[in-house]
Parts: sequence; C-alpha cells; structure tokens
Amino acid sequence: MPCWKAHLQIAGDEAYSFIRPPGRRSRFFLAFLLAVFSASAQQPDADPQHLNESGQVVVAGQSVPYLIRRLPISSFPDLPAHVADQLNQRKCLIPQSYQAHHPENVVHASLERAGSSDWAVLCSANGKVSLLVFFASTPGKPIVLATAPEKERLQRHDSSGVLGFDWAIDPASPDDVHQAQSGMARKPPLTDHDALKDITLDRTTLYRFYSKGAWRLLDTTG
Repeated sequence: MPCWKAHLQIAGDEAYSFIRPPGRRSRFFLAFLLAVFSASAQQPDADPQHLNESGQVVVAGQSVPYLIRRLPISSFPDLPAHVADQLNQRKCLIPQSYQAHHPENVVHASLERAGSSDWAVLCSANGKVSLLVFFASTPGKPIVLATAPEKERLQRHDSSGVLGFDWAIDPASPDDVHQAQSGMARKPPLTDHDALKDITLDRTTLYRFYSKGAWRLLDTTG
C-alpha cells in the first residue's frame, strides 16, 4: 500500500511533516494528528509576561525614571486554588514594593473573625492596583478595599532617583495592633482577630479591621 505525507504547520511555528504508516493504523494516525493540532491550538500565548516595567513619569514638571517589579500568581503556591483561579481570571500580577526581598503582598490571616482562613492580595492589572480580600465564608466574592493607578503609587527611595512601588500589605495580629496603639492615652480593648496593615512605605500605615459586617480603620494615634 503506498504511503502519503502530511504537512502541518501549527500556530505559526515550525512546519512538521508526517508520513502515514501503511496498514490499518491509518485512522488512528489521523486521529493523532487531529489531537496534536487541537492541543497546540489551545495553548496560551507563549510570549513572556511583562513582570518588570520601567519608564518615565512626570513629577513636578520633571521627567523621572521609575521601575515596577511584579510576580505571577504561580510565585505564591500557598494560595488556595479558587483564589489563584480568580486572580488569574482578573489577569492579576502581584506588585512588589521597592523594599521587597522575598515574594510579598499576598497575606494569609484571620480577617473576618477569629480562626477564619482568609487572604488579602494586591492585584496589578490594566494599569491599576486593587487591594482584594477573599473571605473563606464567601470565596467567590472578593472585596475591593482600595484601588489606585499603579503609577500613582511610586516614590523615590534611594540615591539613584529611580521611583519604586510604595504599597505593601501585611497581617496584623491583635498583639501587633495593641502595640501600635501603645502611645494612645486611652487604649482600646484588644481585638479578637487579625487586622490588615495597609502600608505606604516610609510614610503611613493604616490598620483595616473587619467587624460587624463592615470594614473600618483602627485608631492608633488618639
């Protein structure tokens, strides 16, 4: 039985030639070709993500260089699958502050109530950064606590003059909050679960606390 040759080019990549073996396996071979083509067509764009962004912004009438570093969701393997999936659907990258020495801006804490297993994430997508909170009780409904254009969260931090990303988040245990309130004349009672530290590096720290169905800022200066 004569052989025939198939010429196949997939997704703009290198063309491949296949020679059909003779015999009854022809139909299986055709099915194999279709499977290869289908799998290749379903592969995502192979272009690398733009994790680092640099450029110039205008500050006080002057053009100033900046650098923003980001990490993919896969850099945080402890994230639950349902949270990671939602972040990927939003096309989130995780921006890293200019002080970062290890992956940051993904927080696991008891934010809804004592003992709950919740997550907070800074999500960079489409030029904006959003502070998202995922309660274990409502995993499919993330709460957006704050949003800002990414390039408005830049500041100078060293002698190079290059601006860096200045937003960071951390968990704050009841003891951490109590310590932050140590200078107050009348200290509030100890909280029963974690707060979320919302930090503008070298400037301010807000303590976001969820209680009785609403978020509020804890006083640390009164």
